Amino acid sequence: MSKMLKVAVPNKGILSEFAVQMLDEAGYAVRKDSKTLRVLDSANNIEFFYLRPRDIATYVGTGALDLGLTGLDLLADSGSNAVKVADLNFGNSTFRLAGEAGKFKQLSDVNGKRVATSYPELLKNFLDKEGISATIVKLDGAVETAVSLGVADLVADVVSSGNTLRQAGLEIFGPVILESSAYLIANASSIDSASSLLRRINGVIVAREYVIFDYDCPTTLIEEASKVTPGIESPTISPTKDSEWLAVRALVKRSETNEKMDALYELGARAILVSAIHAARI
Repeated sequence: MSKMLKVAVPNKGILSEFAVQMLDEAGYAVRKDSKTLRVLDSANNIEFFYLRPRDIATYVGTGALDLGLTGLDLLADSGSNAVKVADLNFGNSTFRLAGEAGKFKQLSDVNGKRVATSYPELLKNFLDKEGISATIVKLDGAVETAVSLGVADLVADVVSSGNTLRQAGLEIFGPVILESSAYLIANASSIDSASSLLRRINGVIVAREYVIFDYDCPTTLIEEASKVTPGIESPTISPTKDSEWLAVRALVKRSETNEKMDALYELGARAILVSAIHAARI
């Protein structure tokens, strides 16, 4: 038997919620209690360790664990040697600068200022690259009150909706420092071990993103219909008892469901049925 795969999972926050749900849908054993820090899934020869999101890249980079699910922003800030394996399509956010409304307009305005952040390495690397000289004030946790308390002149933080910053009287400005989302990361020596886990995760992503279209199409319209539903590779086309009609099956993005149904019906397709995907391997 191959060695037990050791995987880090965020133990709290939105990343944890999405990661646990994804692993559950992928058929793995997941924790049922938020206090559980370790789950052994002997059926799949894998062990999950629930850790602080900020520590995951460090554990994986040192080789203590093989794989991990964490944010790209946290990986970039950690200085870890862990490598990116795949974008998991959740936990999307951006890393931005924000200051008092109307006070900062462009990146050069940051020169000589104090910038509060929980991501000092990520911010330092960006400022160095842009040739900006500023004092970085490291804070552990929420930074939006740093300006009003006089600790800093502006902040650099992870932004989803931006509501928290706006409520603190801050305005986002300047370029996007980093576009982040949840990633599967690996220790360099364990990349090959990620294939099975990644296949299952990709299956969950496909099942969430796509639905199955089944419909009947006149043989004379099959080329046009195939352009409406090209599928991931190509649609499956089968004969029916009536030689003037063909049965078509294809994957369609869930967000395009009604648009595609309307287009097919107007084209002349009939008996258009849509089914959810519960599991997939693409």
